[in-house]
Amino acid sequence: PHEEYAKKVEDNTVGKQWLTVSKTVLKTPQLIQLPYSLKGQFPGGKARALAFSFTARRGERINFDLAEKISGTIIYADIFKINGESEDHILAAAPENTLFGFDVNETGQYILRVQPELETAVGYTLAISVAPSLGFPVAGNKARVGSVWGDSRDNGKRSHEGIDIFAARLTPAIAAADGIISSVKDGGLGGKTIHLRVTDRPFSLYYAHLDRQLVEEGQQVKKGDTLGLVGSTGNAAATSPHLHFGIYTYGGAIDPLPFVNKIMKTGPAPVTKELTGRLQLTKPLKTKTNETIAINTVLVPLAVTADNYIAELPSGELMLVPLKSVKAV
Repeated sequence: PHEEYAKKVEDNTVGKQWLTVSKTVLKTPQLIQLPYSLKGQFPGGKARALAFSFTARRGERINFDLAEKISGTIIYADIFKINGESEDHILAAAPENTLFGFDVNETGQYILRVQPELETAVGYTLAISVAPSLGFPVAGNKARVGSVWGDSRDNGKRSHEGIDIFAARLTPAIAAADGIISSVKDGGLGGKTIHLRVTDRPFSLYYAHLDRQLVEEGQQVKKGDTLGLVGSTGNAAATSPHLHFGIYTYGGAIDPLPFVNKIMKTGPAPVTKELTGRLQLTKPLKTKTNETIAINTVLVPLAVTADNYIAELPSGELMLVPLKSVKAV
């Protein structure tokens, strides 16, 4: 959608400025930590955009809630992955959708860019949350993760290649995704085990120490189906009943916790501040380039979080400004 709109405006001076801003802001994103939320306002009369850079881990699902305050206004939202000096586009949100997101296939830095149409003054809210991209593999609310990826095993001779989810014996172990059962075995360190090859994703799920297996090789299963019952078979005979849950790719085991972690927090709500006026510095600030911004400098507020404004300097540069460093004018 951003590109389609760009084709309509690129032949005039104002449209070219809009395109320049859309590219420049990707090189100077605001660094944020997830989860995150803000209230924003794009004043009319000038081409503007905001970009937010964040770290995401393989297996997470990043969800965005971008809601315009006035029906009919459009803010274009695009997701990029940072690869060295370039930004690779991976997702464009449909303008009519306030909710969108993506599953993280590679740990790294990502950018969300938001930009309104030309000559549009629009207020909006933005909330970014982190969720698991797979279902939790043990039923019930009492199951808990008690041992994680990398924990020492056999007095340091090896490390844990999965997570242990403790639950009452015979608690259902469930399919965390749609797929096909590729292996049902009994023996070795894992005791009674099941491998589930996930549909349309390049990895398999491994369930170990089961008390019982309730599926067969070649069986198609849906997310939420019961595969077996939690137990303590194999080398878990001396421990409390638990499911050893692993994820295996063609390159070997990977940390499964981001894929199933259901302990998620929400971002702090932005403070109640108006963004339609201007801000005036009450104390000097340093920019990223170590330039001093003097007291009484007037800034344009573009967004506010729980702690800071994102404001535009007279030069056009964007910076984070602590709430206590400015007053409304």
